[in-house]
Amino acid sequence: MDQAGRPGKRDRAETLVKGSPKYAVVNEKFAEYFFGGAAAAIGRRFGFGGNPGTKTDIEIIGVSKNTMYRNVRDQIPRQVFLPYLQQDFIGSMNVYVRTDFEPGRMFRSIRETVKRLDNTLPIYDMRSIDEQIDRSLLTERMIAMLSAVFGVVATALAIVGLYGVMAYTVARRTREIGIRVALGALSRDVVWMVMREALLLIVIGVVIGLPAAFALTRYIQAQLYGLTPNDPVTISMAAATLIAAAALAGYIPALRASRVDPIRALRYE
Repeated sequence: MDQAGRPGKRDRAETLVKGSPKYAVVNEKFAEYFFGGAAAAIGRRFGFGGNPGTKTDIEIIGVSKNTMYRNVRDQIPRQVFLPYLQQDFIGSMNVYVRTDFEPGRMFRSIRETVKRLDNTLPIYDMRSIDEQIDRSLLTERMIAMLSAVFGVVATALAIVGLYGVMAYTVARRTREIGIRVALGALSRDVVWMVMREALLLIVIGVVIGLPAAFALTRYIQAQLYGLTPNDPVTISMAAATLIAAAALAGYIPALRASRVDPIRALRYE
């Protein structure tokens, strides 16, 4: 009502819409599930309720594309879009605006425009699509970050362990290496002798680890979005990184072994 007690623009709009025939727009999944397709759904009627006497007084006048509803990982639901003023319980409303402007600038412009139209309308929780997607993937990104941290820690422990094993092996074979060098073995021969053992450990780890990784990926499939659990590029890059890091861990003791002084090595106990 306005100050004179006469119906305002909103009251007249509500009366007009509520008294008109009921229409709805449904998404493709709704149309496919109930009517077999979008073309067959146009002009059909439906209603809300489980009783046999439920009125089917809502006519379908359009079919929209399928879209996510709450977050990007949910299954696409069957959706119905009704006129706002024809709903029995009117609550909040979500409005989407497409723009090339920076979000902060656009938010200010929207607030100013709505204030000019009706300064009693509350506007809150404004955010861009990118921010909305970030919010919906917050848990997944936190899990991914923790997994990355644990992966780095596990890789570091594996490298340290391999380095320790190879360093211990070289220390035990110091006399043997000294004899080989004294008899004319080249540095590259000593390096290759030690690296063969390191590469053998790496190959055993890859042979055991890759099948185990493929078997365990099904347990994390529910946490992935837009990725297959057995993505060959990701697994290949991860395996190559581990092999390179492990080879480096084995190469350092091998290089140190190639520089052993034969005289000191022969006296080594």
